[in-house]
Amino acid sequence: MSKAIFEHYAQTADGSYIIGINAGKVSDLYNNYDIYTPYDRKKLDQDLGEYIIDSARDLNEANFIIQFQLIEPPAEDMKVRITTSIKSYFIYLKSIELSELSRVMRKSMIFFLIGIAFLFLSVWFNEQLTSESKVVTKVFVQGLTVAAWVSMWEALATFIINWLPYTRKIKLYERIASAPVTFQANTGAEECAE
Repeated sequence: MSKAIFEHYAQTADGSYIIGINAGKVSDLYNNYDIYTPYDRKKLDQDLGEYIIDSARDLNEANFIIQFQLIEPPAEDMKVRITTSIKSYFIYLKSIELSELSRVMRKSMIFFLIGIAFLFLSVWFNEQLTSESKVVTKVFVQGLTVAAWVSMWEALATFIINWLPYTRKIKLYERIASAPVTFQANTGAEECAE
């Protein structure tokens, strides 16, 4: 990880990095189509969500906080609702990734079981073959063997290739959901995210 990346982030007194978000008012943090939904259930603005994710990814394993600087300071109850909505949003993203990972694991297991079944059939048919067996039968048995190994390879490849990206996202969303959320007065002088 390049040290230059960390230079883009301010730090707290205890050394945690700050993912700073400047906005005018609370409604700027959320999608416009959720007008009548309570703030603790609103979906975050897509750009804001991506900014937080990209920043957390930049910071890798370093500790960080999410700091909102709003020109119109929210009341204490609104701060609680914003904090809750941030945590809920990333817990929701984590649950989506867990569901996808579960689907990938099921698919991998199905391919593996099909491969094992084909392999058993292939071995059984191979034991039944004699020198007088027809060419078509021998080709069928070889085809079963190939199908068994292809299916088992697909299971292994699906698991190995897809498992790691899902677990990385799950871990990232967990880190964001558990990050402290703070608020600071915004004078409008700086912009961290739009």
